[in-house]
Formats: sequence, structure tokens, C-alpha cells
Amino acid sequence: MKKILVICFSLLAIVACKQGEEAPKPQLDTGAYAKSAGRPNGLTIVMDNRFWEGSIGEVLRRNLAAPVHGLPQEEPMFTIRQMPATAFKGFANKSRCFLKIETNKDVGFKVLKNKYARPQIGIVISGNTEEEINQEFLAHKSEIIQTFKNIELLNKQQLVKNPLDIKKLDKNLGISLSAPNAYRVAKASKDFYWLRRNISHGTLNITAYEVPVDFFKDSLSIPQNIIRMRDTYGGDHVVVDEGGRFITEAAYSPYFQETNIANFDAYETRGTWEVKNKWMAGPFLNYVIKDTQKKRFLVLEGFVFAPSINKRDYMFELEAILKTVKFVN
Repeated sequence: MKKILVICFSLLAIVACKQGEEAPKPQLDTGAYAKSAGRPNGLTIVMDNRFWEGSIGEVLRRNLAAPVHGLPQEEPMFTIRQMPATAFKGFANKSRCFLKIETNKDVGFKVLKNKYARPQIGIVISGNTEEEINQEFLAHKSEIIQTFKNIELLNKQQLVKNPLDIKKLDKNLGISLSAPNAYRVAKASKDFYWLRRNISHGTLNITAYEVPVDFFKDSLSIPQNIIRMRDTYGGDHVVVDEGGRFITEAAYSPYFQETNIANFDAYETRGTWEVKNKWMAGPFLNYVIKDTQKKRFLVLEGFVFAPSINKRDYMFELEAILKTVKFVN
């Protein structure tokens, strides 16, 4: 009898557990465990071919494949591939970023997290007409672009399993950076660090240094002060061939905006560097962080030397590294 009771209670417990597991309702994060796939800055757009060839496709291409600021050659913000909903299954729906357009539905905007894979962000835009869909996309354009960019940055950062040991960076500059160990420390001093990584056609570079607040002159604009700062500090510390000097290319006006890095206000500048009197140039990304705690500017910069090849993804790698900065004391 006791054995029968034990068996009955055990069966009841199993049933209760199964019922408990089935009770929670699905959330936006469905808990998919397949690994997402795709090259950096790739974007899958899911929509009918006829709408892709019409005004919706034109609006999406114009905004999501717009040229990246600060690159010497035109390269798109995202590399786009389009497919109808019937093809968006199996390996195809494991794309890290996807945008789905649904027609003949009420106007809507929805973000799906890890729907088919991890990490993954999907955005669904719906509307009854092409005009409604275009308006809904444009109303959320900045959010869409930043959402896709954020997951790409996070994915890039999470790939770094064994970061480079940058000795005394915390003591000298009061920061930490998570860079892959494929980089090496080319220069390290109390007030200037230079990291480098060789690639097949050149190098990737990161510099870090601090600037006193009073270096910036009130008589100059912020972009002018940043260019003067780059040409002074970078020119003095980045070693180039004899007769040259590492400076900002004067022929192209840099792209400038205010941003936030590590919870500090910062200035972001994208432009072109060159070595004066030499045939060397490339894109740079510069962050001037207003460290109010130490009353200084902390400067982080990434720049690429890679003649005759695309540089978007290299610059994206540098941006991902720079945005791992943490202030440690």
C-alpha cells in the first residue's frame, strides 16, 4: 500500500512540474538557443519581392545602405540581402539582424529579441499601404539603426575571450580596454598608449592618452580643437617614416557629433588621417571623453591603414574595442 501511495505522489509531482513548465506565456525573448550567424553589419530584410522593387524597398535601401561617415571610399552602413517570408526559415532565420515588412496589417512597430537564435534582434514593421509602412519606418529609423548597431557591437565584444594584457594602463591612464590578444602594445608610457594589429594589407591601430582641459581654446570650435589635439599628440607619439608626420587630412571635413561613452559626455569625430609628405592615409574614429572626476579629457582613437581594400568592418572592430573602456580609479 505504501509503495502504491509513493508511486501516486511521484506521478502527481511529475504532472505538476510539467504543468508548471507550460504555464508561462511566451515573451519577446523566446529563449532560442541556436547560435545566430552572419558577417558583421549584415542585415536580412524579409518582404515580398514586388514591394522590395517598389517604394518601400527604395526607402529601405536609401537609409539602411547609406554610406558610412568618415570612410575614404563609399561603403554601406549595412550589407543587405532581401528574401520573401517563404524563404526565411532554417539557416536563413538565424541572421543576427533582420527586418520584416508585413503588408495588409494595422500600422505597427515591434522588436523581437532572440526569436530564432542568440544573439539576435528582429524588427517587424507593418501597415496597410506602402505609404504607411514607409512613414512607420522613417519614424523609427534612428532607433532601428542604433538597435542593429548595438547588437553588432555587443557580438563583436563578446567574441573576445582572452583580452590583451595592457600593462599599467589602469595605473597610468585610469582605464581598462578589452582588445583581442591579436593586438600588441607598440608603445606604452605614463601618458600615451599605442596598440597595433597586423592585417593582410596593413594595420589596425588604437591610441589612448589624456589631455588637460585647458588645452582646448575658447577661440576655436570643438572640432578645430580636436583636430589641433590630434595633430599635436598624435603627431608627437605615432612614429612614422622620417620626414613625415601623423596629422589630420585637411582636404576632408571630419564628421562630428556629441555622444556618451562609459557614462561620460564625449565628442565623436570621424575623418581621414594622413602622413604629411608621404603617400599614407586612412580613416580614423576619435572619442574625446570629458572625465569630470579627474578634470581632464581622456582620448581614445582607432585608425586603419589598409590601402585599396574596404575598411568599414575594420573600423567597426576598432569602435567595438574603444567602447569597452571602463574607468577604474
